[in-house]
Amino acid sequence: MMELALLAAAAVAVCAVVMLVLAAVKAVLWLVLLPLKLLLYILLLPLLLLKGLLGGLVFLVVVPVLVIAGLDAMTAALIPLLPLLFVVFVVWLLLRSRTPSTAVAR
Repeated sequence: MMELALLAAAAVAVCAVVMLVLAAVKAVLWLVLLPLKLLLYILLLPLLLLKGLLGGLVFLVVVPVLVIAGLDAMTAALIPLLPLLFVVFVVWLLLRSRTPSTAVAR
């Protein structure tokens, strides 16, 4: 039983050493690559702003076209329903013209 406990403690120690080594590698890479990352941000910022500006302009052009296309599609879908809507309207007029029955008041 003692050997199993020593084996578990050795495994935990190995994991701790591996984690410390990985943390050190991460810190070194972060310190080495930070200036490169900042330089790329400075170089790419104007391009990202240009991308946002062009995206906004394209949005302003495309949205009215899509609205008009949507209205056109909706109209094309509703035109075949006009006879049915006319029949429903006539039935509604006929039912509305009847005299309502008086309710008994208490």
